[in-house]
Amino acid sequence: MVVEGLASLVRQSLKAKVLSGVKVGGNEVEVCMLQFVDDTLLLCEDSFSNVVTMKVILRGYELASGLKINFHKSKLVGINVERNDLGCYAKTLNCTQIRVPFKYLGLDVGGNPKKKQLWEPILDKLRVRLSA
Repeated sequence: MVVEGLASLVRQSLKAKVLSGVKVGGNEVEVCMLQFVDDTLLLCEDSFSNVVTMKVILRGYELASGLKINFHKSKLVGINVERNDLGCYAKTLNCTQIRVPFKYLGLDVGGNPKKKQLWEPILDKLRVRLSA
């Protein structure tokens, strides 16, 4: 329930147009945050102002909730972002940067879904579970 506070801060920032998420799909739905249990993905367009806004949101959330965000454990991934800009963003957020493809929750993100090697580890895990 505490994480709802973070979602609320992100929604308010989107509504106030101080943060711009990523537009996806044919209907151009704006996505800025995905959450799974205790894991959060923050998505935004490539701009320094978005990075600063994200940092302000996260710091405000820390102060309001009493929870601590581990920026050293956090990762920054840029898709179609200049390498120098990505480095500057990572330094601003005090986190490390990684490249595509990467693993998230045990799955490869950013790989080619048409290639068999992307699906092989997933199929292997399913085979092991089904054989048990």
